Amino acid sequence: MRRTRHAATLALAGSLLAACTTTSITDASAIEAVLHRQQSAWNRGDIETFMAEGYWRSAELSFYSGGRVSKGFDSVLAGYIRRYREGGAETGQLEFSELDIDVLSADAAVVRGRWDVDFAAKTDVGGLFTLIFRKTDGAWRIVHDHTSSDE
Repeated sequence: MRRTRHAATLALAGSLLAACTTTSITDASAIEAVLHRQQSAWNRGDIETFMAEGYWRSAELSFYSGGRVSKGFDSVLAGYIRRYREGGAETGQLEFSELDIDVLSADAAVVRGRWDVDFAAKTDVGGLFTLIFRKTDGAWRIVHDHTSSDE
């Protein structure tokens, strides 16, 4: 009887582990897809879709970069537009690489990686990022972005 219970417990634990691993892989793939959609939008020059595809549309969104803190979706969007569109600025071609996606739970993940923007008419830029994703309303969204520059 004891062996039967032990075997059943091990089987259940194995099933749960397999389910968690499958969910983590599925969630990691979904998060990577968000980043690819953002990259595609950026490379079309569509900063609004870049934001809508990846960032949490909330006043609680936080963005840390260059010694500055921006709070809220609208503020982060305005910062991107100011830096990459105003005055005829070029958005360039964005590439995310060296992605490390760590799914922490069913609704939280940390993503680390590298970003690079190649420009036709000015010096290219790039750096590292750490993103905190949360799953809200069934979709993975960036709730915190900490981005550094190689400059």
